[in-house]
Amino acid sequence: MYRSLLLVIVAACAVEPAPEELASTTQALSATRDHVAGDVYHYSFTLRVGSGPNAVLHVDRVVRERAPWVPRHSSGAVMMLHGDFATFATNFLPGVAPWLAERGLDVWGVDRRWAHATDTTDFATMGLAQELDDIGIALGFARATRLVTDGSVERLALVGFSRGGELAYFYAAREATRPALQRHVKAIVPLDVYVSLPADEPIRASLCEGAAIEQEIVAGGEVDSPNDFQIALGQGALATPDAQNPFQGFYPGLTFREAVLALVGQTYQVFQPSPVYHFNGPTLADGAVTGLRFSPEPVIDRWLANAPPHQAWAESADTDAQSCGDAPPLDLPLSRIRVPLLLIAVAGGYGERALFSTTQVGSPDVTTRVIRQLPVAQEAEDFGHADLLYAPAAEALAWQPLLAWLSTH
Repeated sequence: MYRSLLLVIVAACAVEPAPEELASTTQALSATRDHVAGDVYHYSFTLRVGSGPNAVLHVDRVVRERAPWVPRHSSGAVMMLHGDFATFATNFLPGVAPWLAERGLDVWGVDRRWAHATDTTDFATMGLAQELDDIGIALGFARATRLVTDGSVERLALVGFSRGGELAYFYAAREATRPALQRHVKAIVPLDVYVSLPADEPIRASLCEGAAIEQEIVAGGEVDSPNDFQIALGQGALATPDAQNPFQGFYPGLTFREAVLALVGQTYQVFQPSPVYHFNGPTLADGAVTGLRFSPEPVIDRWLANAPPHQAWAESADTDAQSCGDAPPLDLPLSRIRVPLLLIAVAGGYGERALFSTTQVGSPDVTTRVIRQLPVAQEAEDFGHADLLYAPAAEALAWQPLLAWLSTH
């Protein structure tokens, strides 16, 4: 009864796709249910949203149950958007999603199409416009489901980590042009990311240059940005940490473990949205990473090892061009955003540069929090981008403030 009712109601709430795509959505739905802990369960739904090889959305729900497939009444709901080389399951299921669910929230997520792709022939279409459409479908599906299971018509807060936070900004800007009855989002929470920079910020030039390179790559017909590098390092660190890593041209003389530590502890060597940007706060000795300060190494290894094999260049090209702002692919001014906004950033991640985007929105309700655990002189070792998700200290530093803010919004 529960699953058949979803098929009837989803078309009424998922206002994003064309009518023929809505018909496909309501005709192809599968669901699985897995135990997480206590009375918290993880549901995975598969929705077909078109005829292409990857026209499938994977939507997740983490919620407390009072009986199998019967969720407990929740105090509110969030939709969580994952970052690069990740899925909802690898970014949020290890920690924050069940933590929020245990405390009464109905936690949803949607994976981008490339996260489950086995065929890359339609990757050229996996740009920003399609991703915003997919987020709308997932939000509509979540609201339809909540109408069935909770009797709730409440909108959701959109919580995005890293590039997922960029998508949260852009979705809110686009949805603001819609009639009130067609809006799904009541608030947004970008986690450690920016989508704009001041004109005189030196890093802006590299952001725009990178976006231009990515656009050239897509224009040249290269559509797949594989995650082989992260997967190989993560798997090697788990299985044979003391063996030499296979990327000696990049990490010469380092073992698998040492290469992972270099990647996550000094990420600015390969990606630099801030001067000493890193995924995880490191411990340093003579400039080399010797360990992680905040997150357990096996947890980070598994995050990398379980990355999806593929990722779409079109997504990077579009979102980076949108953030650069010189030639944005879509008309999505941040000034349109009027819903409440909470930014949680970290000193070792995007840091205080993430504050600028929050000053560009039109919302009168903006709250910001930059987590700093070490003196400014030690920023290269401070709480990092992915520590928001994987560090035990994140519960007190980030998750509790997030929950408190959501409870009043």
